[in-house]
Amino acid sequence: MLNGIGAPLRIPLFRRIWSASLLSNLGLMIHGVGAAWAMTRMTSSADMVALVQTALMLPVMLLAVTAGAVADMFDRRIVGLLAMSLGLTSAATLSVLTHLDLLTPNVILIFTFLIGCAMALFGPSWQASVSEQVPPDTLPSAVALNGISYNIARSFGPALGGIIVATAGAVAAFVCNAVLYLPLLVVFFLWRRDVEPSRLPPERLGRAIVSGVRYISHSPSLRIVLWRTLATGICGSSVLALMALIARDLLGGGAQTFGMMLGAFGMGAVIGALNIETVRRFITSETAIRISVVTMGLGLAIVAVSRAPVLTAAALVVAGAGWMLAITLFNINIQLSAPRWVAGRALATFQAAISGGIAMGSWFWGHIADGFGTDYALLFSAAALLLTPLLGLWLRMPAAGSRDEQTVDPLADPEVALSIKGRSGPIVIEIEYRVDPQRAREFYGVMQEVQASRQRNGAYGWSIARDLGDTHLWTERYHCPTWNDFLRQRSRATRLERQLFQTASDFHLGIEPIRVRRMLERPFGSVRWKDETPDRAPDLLPAQANVVSGV
Repeated sequence: MLNGIGAPLRIPLFRRIWSASLLSNLGLMIHGVGAAWAMTRMTSSADMVALVQTALMLPVMLLAVTAGAVADMFDRRIVGLLAMSLGLTSAATLSVLTHLDLLTPNVILIFTFLIGCAMALFGPSWQASVSEQVPPDTLPSAVALNGISYNIARSFGPALGGIIVATAGAVAAFVCNAVLYLPLLVVFFLWRRDVEPSRLPPERLGRAIVSGVRYISHSPSLRIVLWRTLATGICGSSVLALMALIARDLLGGGAQTFGMMLGAFGMGAVIGALNIETVRRFITSETAIRISVVTMGLGLAIVAVSRAPVLTAAALVVAGAGWMLAITLFNINIQLSAPRWVAGRALATFQAAISGGIAMGSWFWGHIADGFGTDYALLFSAAALLLTPLLGLWLRMPAAGSRDEQTVDPLADPEVALSIKGRSGPIVIEIEYRVDPQRAREFYGVMQEVQASRQRNGAYGWSIARDLGDTHLWTERYHCPTWNDFLRQRSRATRLERQLFQTASDFHLGIEPIRVRRMLERPFGSVRWKDETPDRAPDLLPAQANVVSGV
């Protein structure tokens, strides 16, 4: 195992964090059992039971993009510590309220929501830092191991939670969750993360969120993965939301049966994750996703019609394997496709897609179960999963790792004669190319790719124009909000994007170099009324040599 998917476990830092996260996930599973079963004891409404899962996952959807921006802006270790502290505080408070006999359905939902907020804040920082803990060639295995950690906890945590709830009540489950936050807090506190200082100040939160959204909106491969993730989350969330009702209504069991069924699903997920490298080696991402969702759909159909615990557990193992394979493949694709500067935001958006899908699906399938019964809700969910491969006709999965998205060394800052500050802007860039008219259409096609690259990395208002009086002359034009944003945009190019810029430059004819103009746009009202009016913006970093390549 250590030569394949277990290779990252040879690295002490990753092994410590992985082990501590396993315990934290175990606590989360125990909490889920306690909260869901306590809710079934207080109300017979399937909607309220399903809302426990919604309360846990909805914050990830609502806060993911902000959490991803925070993960990219600040020290990911500190962000993780703050998130775990919030989770510990929420779990401890819920334990005290339960002990004082103040537990109500609303109290369960409120504190489950707060624990979900801690998950939302912690997730992007943790996942984005995995690439700092392991070598690049073991990153897919590390991603799969993180999934295995969660699902090992899912395999044993629910059964353990069922025993704890049955013997000591929900308060014991909530206390266990609080205690099991501590190892992860200690590991993150002791981690001495190597922080690479940036010569540019961090983006403001609002600008960082916009940058992340802009990058994803101009990355077709990421958009495809996110849409497929959302669809899978919505269609497949019925089993997560209705597991307590499967145990109570379909199997006639109690808390222990509930825990055993969750454990069977988690065991299947572990089996799926352990085989992720084999799947990636022999079949394409699209084929693997199709097989995964069909497998899960068939498993759910069996769960819907089964009334025998053994058959239901076996079907849940199959469904869990399909679920985990699909989600891990989506996650790996995001990890390998997003550059480091936006990794936290890309992973946060992935979390928003899967958690949002689960949250919306949980509410929907709970509503269907209330109206038609748990078995029919599961059958409808299975049918939806069996239809999702049709999405591949329009949204075909890209090959994971097929693009080299690692950033390269940033270009030197261009020389400037005008005294400007980092916040000065907008900045307008014009690049003039002289292109053989016979190659005009070919050049135009390359420039469409250049447009997507510029816009992903921070440019707006991009255009390409051809001179009416000179058939050789083409002018590329785009804007950046400020001078610092322009410098960031130059430093974000990946190796493939740098090659793309060079390809565009190779179309240029003549002995004269490509002409580049960088201008400070001066809209009305942007200039100080008097020279003596103070400007409190920080001074501009010293200019370096002028470099034209990549602009």
